[in-house]
Order: sequence, then structure tokens, then C-alpha cells
Amino acid sequence: MVDRRQFLASAALAALLLPFAGGRGAMAAPRARLLPVPLDRGDTVALVSPSSAVDDTFVLQLAGEVMEALGFEVRTGAHYAARRGHLAGTDAARAGDINAMFADSQVKAVVCVRGGSGAARLLPLLDYDAIRANPKVLLGYSDVTALHSAIQARTGLVTFHGPNGSGSWNRFNAEQFRRLFFDRELMQYRNVADAGDELVQRRNRTVAITGGKARGELVGGNLAVLTALAGSPYMPDFSGKILFLEDVSEAPYRVDRMFSTLKLMGALDGIAGFIFGECTDCDPGDGYGSLTLEQILDDHIRPLGIPAYRGAMIGHIRQQFIVPVGGRVEMDADAGSFRLLEPVFQD
Repeated sequence: MVDRRQFLASAALAALLLPFAGGRGAMAAPRARLLPVPLDRGDTVALVSPSSAVDDTFVLQLAGEVMEALGFEVRTGAHYAARRGHLAGTDAARAGDINAMFADSQVKAVVCVRGGSGAARLLPLLDYDAIRANPKVLLGYSDVTALHSAIQARTGLVTFHGPNGSGSWNRFNAEQFRRLFFDRELMQYRNVADAGDELVQRRNRTVAITGGKARGELVGGNLAVLTALAGSPYMPDFSGKILFLEDVSEAPYRVDRMFSTLKLMGALDGIAGFIFGECTDCDPGDGYGSLTLEQILDDHIRPLGIPAYRGAMIGHIRQQFIVPVGGRVEMDADAGSFRLLEPVFQD
């Protein structure tokens, strides 16, 4: 007869490990896709600060001026200029600003001021029923991946991985915004050719890991932020999806560790395709040597046998794609491109 204490201990351990079991058990069940209302010039957009505080309030002024230059009326979260340690205010205040802006019928889009750290702390505090009832554009990247992932997992709403309000709004990014949000194009995402004075183009090159084409909904964002959601109900389901990833200031051994986490939890098993953007400042540090990024992707992605490429203009770079998280696309690993197959806004 099994000892009762041993049985209870085993049961408790099994319950603890259940969220980390392989496959879809480690991720939220898929939800029906929900499209945001379209954006037009003259609409009101809200600036919120879900993550780190800015180190100079002039940055907040610039973010507001950018939104105005794009053609919007600007509203700001009640606490978007707050500070608590490195965070832009308390968790309750930051989450409250997001909830209020989604509930406000006059606000047509929510734009994150910056990334940094701390958005994951808000996930249990967000009003997903209100978000589902008021589907609107959410824009940001980096730490904002936590919001994209949770909202995708809990509501199915298509959100947008792209420049934060305080980021670079150069001609390329502003043109991407116009084409996607105002013209509502079925976008073709192909790197800009930039040979400079080189005989052969070196910058903005894509490299196929495994050739071929695949179709599916986009999911992903910042590798470190996404991986930190492992085992939680805020990790979206990856099955049949096109996974896109980027990161910044991560040593290769940490990138390898994060890919190992995704592999061990079964998240990579069912993906239809893979797109890697930029890993900015991800050079090896001191030591006995390091795996290269190419080797890490060869170890974790190539064995999947799915269409995959690296080098897309996604991530902590000046010119970056605005990617609809949840948008249905077709990717071409050989061409190093992907395109929208369906609209990502309501009619």
C-alpha cells in the first residue's frame, strides 16, 4: 500500500509541474480571432506607460507630438508620467490606465510610451472582458510583448508589435504606419535593400534557415519577455502559428537557454513557420567561447523542418516592421518575406 504522505507529496508535485508539461498544456487554449476597430486621422489615441518610467519628461512630450504629427488627438493615461522605482507607477495605476483607455469609447487606439520592464506584473490586473468588448489597436514592442501575448491568449484580439510612442518615428516607420492603419493595406513585409557603398548588399539581409512557404497567424515578440510567461495562462497557443522573435542585449548562452525553455515546454513542436528578427547587441562576452546565433538557430529551429529565416526588420532597430500579432500571413523563407492574407481591422 502506498504511503499516504508519499502519495500526497507526489500529487502535489504533479500539480506543480502540470503547467510546464509539453505541448499545448503549457499554453492558453486558442481563441477565436478578434479584430480591432479601424483607425482614421482625427481619432483620439491614448498614451500609456505599462513598463519602465522615462528618464526625462521631455520624452513624454515627444511621444505626444509624434501622435499629433500622425494626425491624432492625444489623451494620456492618468499615471503615464508617474514613477515608482524603475516602473512608471504602481502596478494598479499602470493597469488602471490601460483598462480605462480600453473602456473609453472615444479612444480608438492605445499606444505604449516605452518598453523596459514590468508589463508582466500587470497581466492579472487587466480587464480582459472590457478589452474583448472594446477591441481597439494596441501598439508597442519589447516589454510590451507581455501585453500582446496575454491579450492574444485571453481575448484573441489582434494587436500590433511596432514602435513605441517614444521610439524612432523615421520616414520608414511613419510610412509603415500610414499604409497599415490608414490605407489598411494587406502588407508585404520585405526588408529594405540597403547596399550603401558596398558592391554587394550586407545590411538588411535575410538568411533562410529552412526554405519553403507556410501560412498561419503570427505570434511572438521579444524572446526574453515571451519566455518569462512560460507556465502561465498568459502564454498564447503556438500551434499552427508563425512564430516571430527578436531580442536585445542578451548573451548567446542566454538566448540558447530561452530557446531550450521553449523547446522543453513543447512550444516549438507545433509551429508552422519561424521568423527571427534582430538580436541587437547579442555578442558573446568573455569566457571559453560561445555558440553563435546561427548555431543556436540550427540546433533549435532547423530540426523542426519548417520554413524559417532570420534577419527580418523586427526588433530593437531604427527601421522596423509593424507586425500584427494574430494577423494571418504567408511567409516565404527563401525570399525572406511575409505578407498579410486577410484584413486585420473590422469592416
